[in-house]
Amino acid sequence: MDSEVSSRAARFYQALLLATFLPLCWLWMMAVHELGHVAGAWLTGGTVQRVVLHPLAFSRTDVAPNPQPVVVVWAGPLVGVLLPLAMLAVWKLNNWPAVHLIRFFAGFCLIANGAYIGAGSWSAIGDAGDMLRAGSPAWTLWLFGLLTIPLGLCLWNGSGPRYGFGKTAIPIDGRTTFVTAGLLLITIVAEVVTFSM
Repeated sequence: MDSEVSSRAARFYQALLLATFLPLCWLWMMAVHELGHVAGAWLTGGTVQRVVLHPLAFSRTDVAPNPQPVVVVWAGPLVGVLLPLAMLAVWKLNNWPAVHLIRFFAGFCLIANGAYIGAGSWSAIGDAGDMLRAGSPAWTLWLFGLLTIPLGLCLWNGSGPRYGFGKTAIPIDGRTTFVTAGLLLITIVAEVVTFSM
């Protein structure tokens, strides 16, 4: 009976972690990406008119005037992959708990940004379209995707047991799931209250 209760609790924690952490990674990935655009605008003398971060929308940063559009547009995905990697390095150096979550987030950012820029080059949509219109050769977008997506997959490699998958599954800590659920709720409320669509 105890093992059945324990098994149900493990499945509940696993489901809650996946249901909260994946959307949290998506929202934070967009926030870090837009932070890159904002930093690029400020560093090049551009004026940020608006940043859209909303749980029901794709993120966007409007810059006008934008004296260096190629810098601003590339700053989004570059900061969007480098900042999570730096975060992972700091986490590992300090031996802080739940490093597997930060590792997953960094991998998520690498894959999402790489796919967005690399695949976006074919239809010239979003940032990829802006990059091409600003003069970036298509091969630079493909190279970005070819570098970031495999690295993101490498970061994910072997992480299944930390999320309750496989024969060597590691039990998921209930506190971790509640922290991710809380962070997701805080992020959603902050985006809805602070950033408009």
